[in-house]
Amino acid sequence: MNIIIGGAGQVGYHLARQLSREGNNITVVDSSTENIRRVDDTLDVRSVVGFASLPHVLEQANAADADMLIAVTLSDEVNMVACQVAHSLFNVPTKVARVRNQDYLQPIWADLFSRDNMPIDVIISPEKEVARTIARDLTVPGAFDAIPTVDGRVQIIGVHCNEDCPVLNTPLRQLSGVFPDISIIVIVIIRDGHVINPSADDWILAGDDVYIIVDSEQIERALRLFGHEERPARHIIIVGGGNVGLFLAEQVLQDHSGVSVRIVETQKERSDFLAGTLEAKGVTVIHGDALEREILEEAGVARTEAIIAVTNDDETNILGSLLAKRHGAQRAMALVNNTNYSPLITTLGVDAVIGPRSITASTILQHVRRGRIRSVHSLGEVGEVVEVDIMETSGLVDQAIRDIDLPEGALFGAIVRRNQVIKPRGQTVIEKGDRVVIFTPSHAVHSIERLFAVSLEYF
Repeated sequence: MNIIIGGAGQVGYHLARQLSREGNNITVVDSSTENIRRVDDTLDVRSVVGFASLPHVLEQANAADADMLIAVTLSDEVNMVACQVAHSLFNVPTKVARVRNQDYLQPIWADLFSRDNMPIDVIISPEKEVARTIARDLTVPGAFDAIPTVDGRVQIIGVHCNEDCPVLNTPLRQLSGVFPDISIIVIVIIRDGHVINPSADDWILAGDDVYIIVDSEQIERALRLFGHEERPARHIIIVGGGNVGLFLAEQVLQDHSGVSVRIVETQKERSDFLAGTLEAKGVTVIHGDALEREILEEAGVARTEAIIAVTNDDETNILGSLLAKRHGAQRAMALVNNTNYSPLITTLGVDAVIGPRSITASTILQHVRRGRIRSVHSLGEVGEVVEVDIMETSGLVDQAIRDIDLPEGALFGAIVRRNQVIKPRGQTVIEKGDRVVIFTPSHAVHSIERLFAVSLEYF
């Protein structure tokens, strides 16, 4: 597939690397010669220096032959105009744009992005996507990541394994024998920053981060199995009242009844705006610095199950989270843009790191792959979880899992058959109408698509 990516910042670079690894023909456009130099030095893609909104630049990028344009520059206006030019002059079938300014996204202006006006097929709002992800993770206390699949019947969960984890040093093949009534599949182990695609003879060590696929009805038991019995958050502190903090507060109120939410914001004008917007809904807004002990105490940090730091400053988010835990918060989540910090943060005591780049890229990737693939969930550098429908004409119907030639590192995580979640085993036979959840390393996504006879369809 021929894809143009406008913007070679963190998100654009990540998308280019991911999609080029999968065998797509990628052209990256950016106005910064420094960003383009980095792309040229590290990625096997084409590059063009210039603004992605300019016709002659898109022409250099071979827009006339492009299947998709993904516009993720730092400018909303460049992203939107790039989609318009790609549509009007080059007839690019699919246009995706990142739009940050919420004024463009107000419901009263919904016709702006219609096909007759500014034809953008998918609009990504990073702040809203980050807020949705955090709110979703709050529903699974003890997990650093939680992704629902198959209409919520199956969950992908990331958990950290401490010294008291009951399954330490146990070969994975024995988990089924010891806990036969729990449908759990360990799909990835992350140890000292290295990704391990586990075999049945591997085992979990203290300090590992583990991704599992589990029946949603068995989440609490699964978390206990991995040493987590945290209570659901009923008192939440949000540090930072920008768009992410505002959207998160609204999302929590929408998804979780009876939850107390407090926002700490340093800027007086913004605090007044938040108070006028949210206090009628039951949110308490505190004007102050979350790095000051008195402010944290005023926010009730000692009885808080979760503190979520989402300011624009990584250091404030990290330090605020650690300070809050020292003063009694049970769980701390920090939004961190600088990926160099990520390997260190959880060792310091922060329970979950929120990466806007990977969240935005994951959301965009879900719109790249279509067809019989129902959804794709990116686990960042770890790999992807693919949800696929088994059609009557599929060559996999009536095959046992042990006989299916999966790409190296890929494995079945769950099968949903007639509304029942089945733990896949070697002798399990695939039936028409099954919906299967499969983990795959990023490089093998196209192999999975071919295996399931998926024809890519676009908007």
